[in-house]
Amino acid sequence: MLNWMSRLLLRQEVLLVVLLAFFYGALALGPRALLGQGLWLVHVGLFILWQPFVETARRLSALELVGVLGGVALLTFNLNLWLLIFWTATLAAVVGGRVLYVRQRRQRIFLLLAFGYLLVALLGWLVPQVVPQRLSPASELEPLFRYALPLLLLLMLLWPRTASPAPVRRAEMVDFVYSLFVLLLLAVLVLGSLAFMLLDGTSYGASVASTVLVMALLLFLLAWAWDPRGGFAGFGVFFSRYLMSVALPFEQWMRRLTLHAEREADPELFLTRTLEELLVLPWMVGGEWRAEHRSGTFGGQGEFQQTFECPPLSLSLSTRHKLSPALILHFHLLLRLLAEFYLAKLRGRTLQQMSYVQAVHETGARLTHDVKNLLQSLTNLCHVAETAGPDDAERFQALMQRQLPMVTQRLRQTLDKLEQRPDASDMPEVLAADWWSALVQRYANQGVAFTLRGTLGNARVPASAFDAVADNLLQNALGKRVQDGAGLPVTVSLSAPDTGRVEGLVLRVEDEGSPVAETLVDDLGRAPVASASGLGIGLYQAARLAAGAGYELSLEENRPGRVCFRLALPSP
Repeated sequence: MLNWMSRLLLRQEVLLVVLLAFFYGALALGPRALLGQGLWLVHVGLFILWQPFVETARRLSALELVGVLGGVALLTFNLNLWLLIFWTATLAAVVGGRVLYVRQRRQRIFLLLAFGYLLVALLGWLVPQVVPQRLSPASELEPLFRYALPLLLLLMLLWPRTASPAPVRRAEMVDFVYSLFVLLLLAVLVLGSLAFMLLDGTSYGASVASTVLVMALLLFLLAWAWDPRGGFAGFGVFFSRYLMSVALPFEQWMRRLTLHAEREADPELFLTRTLEELLVLPWMVGGEWRAEHRSGTFGGQGEFQQTFECPPLSLSLSTRHKLSPALILHFHLLLRLLAEFYLAKLRGRTLQQMSYVQAVHETGARLTHDVKNLLQSLTNLCHVAETAGPDDAERFQALMQRQLPMVTQRLRQTLDKLEQRPDASDMPEVLAADWWSALVQRYANQGVAFTLRGTLGNARVPASAFDAVADNLLQNALGKRVQDGAGLPVTVSLSAPDTGRVEGLVLRVEDEGSPVAETLVDDLGRAPVASASGLGIGLYQAARLAAGAGYELSLEENRPGRVCFRLALPSP
């Protein structure tokens, strides 16, 4: 039985009804009656269990317990009508401050019933007892107090609630500003009613009605002035701007912040220049900041220190006065913005460093492939020199006269790439027929089939781009021959229109080996890809070089037994 009663009392709705019932008994017996004071003590104890500010399971220290007991004893021994009026108004303000944070409609109505109960007790019983005897309506309002309040308690007790078990009581949200506003309204209502009665000699009911009408009119005017509509800014805008610039102009800070962000590229210099803007505040002395392995200071040292953690920044501000909680919150917001700008600067510097590394990597990879292709050409010439007999002397000399100048030219172009990035204007054009003849001679002993379709005429092609693409594709195909089998056919074809112009010129390199993995097809030629035999960047560099010359490298066909790459001008 006791266990059931304890679980029932842990429900905040039931607990509120019970403490209001004991409060009703204390009011009915009066503050001077001994039994009334006893009921008041029970009411205060139940309020301590119900209050939403501190968890009920919290253990109080000896000092806190002495303070609570001393405060309750002091209130009990000095209990009077004015103290009960203040207590009732405060309790009503706490109940009203919880209404905004209640989502369930039933619980919200329950709290409004409790607020109405306290309002009736305040205006229908307590206040009439403090007015002069000749104006007091206590006798007329006594039936309202004796019958209306018990009915409200019964209605609150029977009000439908959720059937879930009582949760562990924890500290709950109470809108302090709203509660304070309700308390001030009740104070104005009580004091205004008394003022009307004493100054105008009107009845209590008329005084309360007059006070309510005046308050309603003032609240209406305040609401209209807060947001007047019609394109005019109200007090709400000024209040918001005040909250956003508590002792620190927010708009000026943001303007200076963005200005330094545009001017300063170095993250540390940007941070130092921006923090120095805080020194214009009269109560700011200086501070220091730390970020990873870097640190810095600005200004001097003050008496008070306040640390702000805004990753990746840690800032310590020195001030002449201790910062208020509002200023600490405000500074945390502004310094969080500063940290985001600083983080963006760090990322920009990291991207810049990565672009430098990427440029070096791409240049080295491009030169590696160029040198490898030149080595392949020299290897072919050495092979011809080793196999040539006395009867081939004239033919070998003619071959050397044709190939050595071309090797020298390609080596010069490779060295020039170290000085500047090649583009379309850096690529000399040669006759397509000469380029095709040189390609056939370079790979004559590699088992590659060459096919020329059409007439080349006077068509000219960028030698660097065509050499890079052809050499890279042929090296990949020949490397695939080593993996897939010695008899893997590799074919190079050059299709030319009958007009002899470069438009319509198509270079194809195909083999009958395994296809390119589907996971690499989309990035092939557009980004470096994984490669088992290299850095996976050769084809990417060749495609970029061809794109710089106005050509497009694409994978025309990709299936087992036929892999074909195509180099041509893009379709209009």
